[in-house]
Amino acid sequence: MKRSCDYYKLSNLSAYWELTKPRINLMVLVTFSLGFFVGGRGIHSLSLFVWSIFGTALSVAGSAVLNNYLERDVDCLMSRTQERPIPTGVIDPISALSYGFILLLLGQFILITTAGLLTAFLALLSAFLYVVVYTPMKRLSWINTSLGAVPGAMPPLGGWTAATGEIELGAWVFFMILFAWQHPHFFAIAWIFRDDYKRGGFKMLPVEDKEGKKTCRQIIYFSILLLISSLLPTFIGVTGKIYLVGALILGSLLLGSAVYLIQTCSDYRARKLLRATILYLPLLFILCLIDSNF
Repeated sequence: MKRSCDYYKLSNLSAYWELTKPRINLMVLVTFSLGFFVGGRGIHSLSLFVWSIFGTALSVAGSAVLNNYLERDVDCLMSRTQERPIPTGVIDPISALSYGFILLLLGQFILITTAGLLTAFLALLSAFLYVVVYTPMKRLSWINTSLGAVPGAMPPLGGWTAATGEIELGAWVFFMILFAWQHPHFFAIAWIFRDDYKRGGFKMLPVEDKEGKKTCRQIIYFSILLLISSLLPTFIGVTGKIYLVGALILGSLLLGSAVYLIQTCSDYRARKLLRATILYLPLLFILCLIDSNF
């Protein structure tokens, strides 16, 4: 009996952990850290960095839980989400709602008392855009991808302000890079899972664009924007020539994957593009860290 109870507790803890979308949270923390490191020209206060990371992690986790709560009915309809904790009944909706608000408010408290009001405001704005704007917009218009890319691109701004207390040009450049990158990444995902999104009633572009021509054009446009944006850190003096060459190569390869997809818009080619976007971002960030001008 004791072993059964222990297993139930572990299962419950695992479910609460899953609600926070750890992989998305990890990406947010990586991009936040990049903004903190580049904006602050290194990490000069380890305690500030740690508390800023902790507060951001809690805020993002709270947003993710609230997103799970709002989409609980749709998650039941989609094969890729029907095993989530709320649809399966492992966690009841009211508990999830309370959990989400507690995490978000605790994250805000930590950011206000350690990183400052501006960083806390950016985290709260990001949560608002993700939960209140992006989440319901997924059922209304395919433009939800661009709207969702705004909070998705805000972590470097938060990291930059936590380190410097202000938003400078470099922070906006990294915002633009992340904003552009999310489009080929999430359009590829939406194309691969378009039937699932259709069952859930989500107005994703590939659901409406059955032949994929419009989706591929959007991927090409934003891949070009990403290539251009990725070169800007060197031109504003944040990075050096090694980064510039590397960013040009990476951006060209990603654009090549997008062009490859537009020739024949298939699941196979969309998956290759998805893998390319997943590899692109960490490699670009490594180049940035290696060749930062400070």
